Amino acid sequence: MKRSLIVLMVLLTGLSGFSQKFEGLAPTPPMGWNSWNKFACDVNEKMLMEVADAMVANGMRDAGYEYIVVDDCWHGERDSLGFIQASPEHFPNGIKALTDYIHSKGLKFGIYSCAGNTTCAGKPASRGHQYQDALQYAKWGVDYLKYDWCDTEGLNAEAAYTTMRDALYAAGRPIVFSLCEWGDNDPWKWGANVGHLWRTTGDIYDCFDCEVNHGTWSSWGVMKILDMQDGLRQYAGPDHWNDPDMMEVGNGGMTQNEDRAHFSMWCMIAAPLIAGNDVRDMSKETLEILTNQDAIAVNQDKLGIQGFKFAEKDSLETWFKPLEDGDWAVCFLNRSSKVANVDFDWNTKVYDELSKRDLNAGETVYSLFNVWTKKNEGTTKKAINAKIPSHDVLMLRISSM
Repeated sequence: MKRSLIVLMVLLTGLSGFSQKFEGLAPTPPMGWNSWNKFACDVNEKMLMEVADAMVANGMRDAGYEYIVVDDCWHGERDSLGFIQASPEHFPNGIKALTDYIHSKGLKFGIYSCAGNTTCAGKPASRGHQYQDALQYAKWGVDYLKYDWCDTEGLNAEAAYTTMRDALYAAGRPIVFSLCEWGDNDPWKWGANVGHLWRTTGDIYDCFDCEVNHGTWSSWGVMKILDMQDGLRQYAGPDHWNDPDMMEVGNGGMTQNEDRAHFSMWCMIAAPLIAGNDVRDMSKETLEILTNQDAIAVNQDKLGIQGFKFAEKDSLETWFKPLEDGDWAVCFLNRSSKVANVDFDWNTKVYDELSKRDLNAGETVYSLFNVWTKKNEGTTKKAINAKIPSHDVLMLRISSM
C-alpha cells in the first residue's frame, strides 16, 4: 500500500507542470560502454562486473569512459504491483547489487527500456509503467537510461519521450536520458528539451561502408551513418548531442585502419563515445584506439561544437572542428580503396558558421600535431603533403603559436 501511495504522489508531481530534464549531466558527449553490439541478449551480472573490472584495469575509466550500460534482455517480469524486476536467472543478486558494484569501481550504471509495450527483444517495456520504472531505476541507483522505440504503434514520439523525461524528473535521481527512436521523427528538432542525446539513424553495423537489409529495416556501416549526419550539426551542443550510435571498434568486422577512421570521425562529430566491443579481451591496437587521449580531447572539447565536412574530392574528405582556446582539429578521411594523396594549403580560407571563427593561417601561424603518431608535423607556414592508406585518416590538432 505504501509503495502505491508513493507512485501516486510521483504521478501527481509529474502532472503538475514542473517537470523537465535534469540539466548539466552531459556537458560533453557521454563516454561509456554498452552490451548490445557484441553480446546482444547474452547479458548477465557476472559479465557486467567483469567489464567494470576490465575498464578500470585497462585504463578506459581513466581515459574518460564512465557508463556501463546493459542493453535489452536484462528484464524479468513485473511484480504484483507492476514494478519491473531483473531476470533472476541472469541477475540473481538483482540490479541494485550490480549497480553498487559498478559504483564501487568509480563507474556509473546505465539501463535499457523502450517506449512501447515490449522491447525490441520482446521483453516487458515501459508503456503505461513510465513512473513506476523511473522510481525503480532511482531506487536501484541507475545513472543512464537508453530508451528505445519498438512496439510503439499509435504513439507520438515527442510525447512518449517527454512522458519518460517527466517520470525520471519526478523520481528525483539525475539520470542521463538517451533517446533511441532512430531519427525517424526528427528528434534533433525537439530532443534538446527532452533528453541529453538522441539517435540520428538506425542501427550501426560492423563494417566500413555497407548496408545490411533486414527486410523492413536496415543496419548501416560506419561511412553510411557518417553521411546521415549531414545537416544536423547545428542541433548539437553541451547537454544535447546527436548520437550516430554506439561504436564497433574492436568487434572484428573492420581493419585497424577502419577502426581508427571510425573512432576519429566519431570524435570529430562530437558523437557520444560508447564502446561496443568485449573490453575484457581486446588487442593492444584496439585499446590504443579507444584510449587515445588526444583524439578523445577533440571529442570532449568544452566548446561543444560538432565538426563539419569542409571539402570532398575523389573519396578524400577534409573535416574541421573548432576547439576551445582558438585551436582546431582537422581530419583527412580516405574513403577510397587506394592510397590517397593529401596536399592542403593552410592559406585556404576556412570559416565555421557556428563558432563564427576563421582558421586564418595567413595571419596566424599554427603548429600541427598528429593525433595518431603523436608527432609534430611542422606549422601552417608550409602546405601539408602526405599519403593516407586506404580507409584511414590523417588527424591533426592545430594550435596557434
